[in-house]
Amino acid sequence: MFKKLNFFLLLIAALNFSASGFDEAVQGESLLLIKNANLIDGTGRPMRRGIYIVVENGSFKEIGKDLKVPGNARVIDASGNTIIPGIIGAHNHMHIPGNTFLGEAGSKLYLASGVTTIQTCGSASPFKELELSKEIEKAIAIGPEIIPSAPYFTGPGGNPNMIIPRNEKHLKDTLNFWLDKGIKWVKVYRNIRPSDLEIIIKEAHEAGAKVRGHFCSVTFEEAALMGIDVIEHGLNSASDFRTHKANGKCSGGREYMDELDTGSEEVRKLLQLLIDNDVSLNSTLAIYEASIPGRAFAEDRSINLMSEELREAYQNRMKNHGESEADGRIRQDRLKRIMAFEKLFYKMGGNLTSGVDAGRHVLPGFGDQRNFELLIEAGFTSEEAIKIMTGNGAKMLSRHDIGTIEAGKRADFVILKGDLSEQASVIKEVENVYKKGIRYDPELLLEKLQIGRE
Repeated sequence: MFKKLNFFLLLIAALNFSASGFDEAVQGESLLLIKNANLIDGTGRPMRRGIYIVVENGSFKEIGKDLKVPGNARVIDASGNTIIPGIIGAHNHMHIPGNTFLGEAGSKLYLASGVTTIQTCGSASPFKELELSKEIEKAIAIGPEIIPSAPYFTGPGGNPNMIIPRNEKHLKDTLNFWLDKGIKWVKVYRNIRPSDLEIIIKEAHEAGAKVRGHFCSVTFEEAALMGIDVIEHGLNSASDFRTHKANGKCSGGREYMDELDTGSEEVRKLLQLLIDNDVSLNSTLAIYEASIPGRAFAEDRSINLMSEELREAYQNRMKNHGESEADGRIRQDRLKRIMAFEKLFYKMGGNLTSGVDAGRHVLPGFGDQRNFELLIEAGFTSEEAIKIMTGNGAKMLSRHDIGTIEAGKRADFVILKGDLSEQASVIKEVENVYKKGIRYDPELLLEKLQIGRE
């Protein structure tokens, strides 16, 4: 009965997409066999070659070698290609600077890039984000599974477009309004008061929600001891190491970004504290790289998807970068320190995740792919980088149905053209994306798509 129900839901989803005019880009199959694949399964184990994968009614049924071909299955020969789990974007906004809501253009770009689940890590348009997430779930719109966020919470001196609590009642009333809407993630920002953070964590956890933070006023140590679930941006926002920092204030010097020994006992002690308190650390390497002279270049495929206004802004930024060669070297060295900090956290056993944090010329989805290349540059293996971007993301979300390619899990996966273990750029060669066993054609999803400012 359960299998019949799954197939019925799969059929309804495919019919809904067809009725919406997306039948060419979307195809559903009840039984699929992929053979001869190079498989990186998201667990961190070494790539396996010559693997067969059976997908039935939207779930992985069997994975192994030389499996019997079901008589009524559609068969795909993946010889020479790589299969990975659908990417879980762990810091993937539905907005960019200048556009508070990217809508279905953004969600389609994520999916076309192999991103099948996103946690939006703070919302600039929470009502629209909630609505789009429901439309995607009902197969009215196309995109990854969207796990939406409440609006950002910050503190005095913070971004005026965010919620700055006036008092405890205002904070609790606002927070509970969004928790009552079914929101399961709350993002706090740089100027958050420590006392407000404690309240947010307590209220959110009591409601079964989680809290993540981009910190400055609060240190990583303080946030971990309060019970924070996820910390963003790694070393770049670790105010624990700021000189002359005032308690509860976003203040002090950032000399540590150029001087700190990222392998020191001081750093290890902090990272161990995060690990002991089950805090995930989220990596956003692509957006940091976008600020480095000499590395801050958009690919042609990104430029082609930009609106005229966004393209002009990018071109003007390139003309007027205004930083010396020495400044570029400083930022390049800082990128290496950020990478080293994250790699140490992972090697110590921490749950490192990844997300695009789209902005500048780093577009949704494309930036997730760039993160993979940068994780390889940081010294991770292909299998480790994929685990960071898939299995670890599922762990952060407390999800057991996605993130890895294993029997019984939801069939979210990506077929890449080429051997990812030999060439990192293969991450950009997306042949097909499957979400819940439904196939999406990336080329058709990207047709006439444009990303830009409002």
